[in-house]
Amino acid sequence: MTFSEPEPATRMAKIKVANPVVDLDGDEMTRIIWKLIKDKLILPFLDLEIEYYDLGMENRDATDDHVTVAAAHAIQKWGVGIKCATITPDEARVKEFGLKHMWKSPNGTIRNILGGVVFREPIICRNVPRLVPGWTQPIIIGRHAFGDQYRATDFVVPGKGKLTVKWEGEDGQTIEHEVFDYPGGGVAMTMYNLDESIEEFARASLRYALDRKYPIYLSTKNTILKAYDGRFKDIFQHIYETEFAELYKTASITYEHRLIDDMVASALKWSGGFVWACKNYDGDVQSDQVAQGFGSLGLMTSVLLTPDGKTVEAEAAHGTVTRHFRQHQRGESTSTNSIASIFAWTRGLKHRAKLDDNAALDRFAETLEKVCVDTVEAGFMTKDLALLVGDHQGWLTTEGFLDKVAENLDAALAA
Repeated sequence: MTFSEPEPATRMAKIKVANPVVDLDGDEMTRIIWKLIKDKLILPFLDLEIEYYDLGMENRDATDDHVTVAAAHAIQKWGVGIKCATITPDEARVKEFGLKHMWKSPNGTIRNILGGVVFREPIICRNVPRLVPGWTQPIIIGRHAFGDQYRATDFVVPGKGKLTVKWEGEDGQTIEHEVFDYPGGGVAMTMYNLDESIEEFARASLRYALDRKYPIYLSTKNTILKAYDGRFKDIFQHIYETEFAELYKTASITYEHRLIDDMVASALKWSGGFVWACKNYDGDVQSDQVAQGFGSLGLMTSVLLTPDGKTVEAEAAHGTVTRHFRQHQRGESTSTNSIASIFAWTRGLKHRAKLDDNAALDRFAETLEKVCVDTVEAGFMTKDLALLVGDHQGWLTTEGFLDKVAENLDAALAA
């Protein structure tokens, strides 16, 4: 028989949350952490209904991935999804789990149903060294995760010949271009995007920056891709002027388009404190550069926001920490950084608070975020951060760090 630890006498009454959040469980070490976070940092403090979906690899396979689709529709219904890291299987994982298929990325499936833009933001701890020391405020990368190189048709050109591209309209109209007359072998690629998707990208990005009260920059290379990137620039400008200009003026923030090369150079010189709306490939690259520039991918949040601003799915920006899970399976102690997973909960709860007009819940989420950062800055951290800080920095186990955060959260809320 086991007994739960008695709650501290100073613990406040649980905060009532009017509507549910959707909890998307995941895989490996992050699944272990996920339960610890709920047990130690969420459920003791919140009277919260959770609609639970098990997105662990085994259950996705057992349900033919219908559980992922069901979870996405639940997020649409309730407006808030909070997701644990999950495995996207490759050939080795198919063999390891004995899977029926090489199932698609759960993130991709959910994104395709919800729409919207993924925003990645660093969690800044002053004692964690930054590769770009001048970055003192967050740089938030909004990635347009649709089309372009990721849905391109590319092929090897075997030899001398002519490449053409042709579009045929339903009304019989045609547009045809001669692209290149190959003198020998080479490669070729065609890619595309949609006005509707770019419009969603613009609305979600402009709305997210407005919510955070940060200026926003769109980066393209429209001087070279005059029609393709120019379309991004024109659509953003139109939506800004017709839907957001007055709101931005009231909030004293700005929107600006910049060339991608100029934006990369400027971002390195600036101190942060802005949203950077990136095309698909650019966002893929820059989100990792920003994560490393601020110190660690383990200190990076990921929030999917729909264009209407009503729906959020929050998660950590890292994977399932397989190496630590293998240690855990062997019964060995681990020191896994849980901060980004904690922030997945806080960012989801903040949106729940906004939708429900629940100031107490918003204060709780803000307090938990501050406690996580303060705990690290006070010298209590997991091994990955300790190695960054220096040879003399001590570190805590996975459970030890979460216990310390829980202790500090109790004290902060009591105060």
